[in-house]
Amino acid sequence: MTSNVEQTVLVINCGSSSVKFAIIDPKTGHVYLNGIAEALTLDDARIDWRFEGKEKQKDTLGAKADHQKAIDYLNNKILATAPELLKSICAVGHRIVQGGELYTEPTLVDDEVEAGIEKCIPFAPLHNPAHLIGIRAARKAFSTVPHVTVFDTAFHQTMPAVAYRFAIPEELYTKHGIRKYGAHGTSHGYVAKTVCEQLNADPNNFNVITCHLGNGASVSAVKNGKCLDTSMGLTPLDGLVMGTRCGEIDPSVVFFMCDVLGYKVEDVREIFNKKSGLAGISGTTSDWRGITEGYENHDEKCTLAFEMFCYRLAKFIASYYVPLGNVDAIVFTGGIGENSYLMRKRVIELLPAVFGVKIDEDLNSKARAYLGGSGPIHAPDSKVKVVVVPTNEELVIAQSAFKFVK
Repeated sequence: MTSNVEQTVLVINCGSSSVKFAIIDPKTGHVYLNGIAEALTLDDARIDWRFEGKEKQKDTLGAKADHQKAIDYLNNKILATAPELLKSICAVGHRIVQGGELYTEPTLVDDEVEAGIEKCIPFAPLHNPAHLIGIRAARKAFSTVPHVTVFDTAFHQTMPAVAYRFAIPEELYTKHGIRKYGAHGTSHGYVAKTVCEQLNADPNNFNVITCHLGNGASVSAVKNGKCLDTSMGLTPLDGLVMGTRCGEIDPSVVFFMCDVLGYKVEDVREIFNKKSGLAGISGTTSDWRGITEGYENHDEKCTLAFEMFCYRLAKFIASYYVPLGNVDAIVFTGGIGENSYLMRKRVIELLPAVFGVKIDEDLNSKARAYLGGSGPIHAPDSKVKVVVVPTNEELVIAQSAFKFVK
């Protein structure tokens, strides 16, 4: 690690079952430290990290270790070994999934903001509680620097009412805020901007469909840099098939499960959020790598999970020709989007021929972020550009937090 570290930002990104962290130079994007705690609350909770120029290190966190333990490990074990880097931290940036209509831009954290994030928990029950743990732990550990929240919902605030309103009585929206909010906005905004840079396109005259695909997954329609529609709804439960979340579903399924089958509402919430999606269909795993392995081995349930994931995504992509009118590019990002060439191939195959979207098989097979591959994967005669863009939510968060440093 270099000895002339100046000002850096610690980025903390608490997901529903993970904590990503990084220390970044917000001016250059240089990463001094990055890591992730995974499988939190499960028996195999673990953490790995890597300082610049050094080998990756890893450790177990202990069975059922939660977000708090992961943050404590970062503070007390990892950063304690790098005092100069620790001293360089001038701000802490926090990724927040749900800010409702309260927050439309990066916001300096105080007790009132914490209360606002807590107020939005019903809209993101798996995420906002985890975010609050990260914020509260970090504010104690780094009490002399500003803490800044960057909201995933902010990017989607440009959606028109025709896209974000539900066809329910108006007072449910005006009094209780029941509407579509979306998620992954930090990622969608970043890749929509980055693909324009990569293709030398004018961001003010460019229509792109951005597909953020990971354990949580969503797709957005972005016209001239502004979001017009997105697949997630009131909460991150809606839209695409995800790792453990069901995605879009007939609301009457809830009534049937409660009224006919005798489930309690909290049971349905648990099933839809934690036992559905790829895990529910396959019966074995929520990990896309396991789904893909089963698909390649002709496992019937894994094949169904693979096909449902691709089918749902292709339907959303096709539907977003409505708000956009025409599409200049389709972008794949996120852990699955950046690495699963089989998924990308299948999704493009499912799109109607009239759209004229074609990929180059060789370029697609080589575009795997974990192997250092990304970029355009469309065929020369494709009417629409198809691009793999590794997301960098951490850089966006770091740059947003740095703006509050005096």
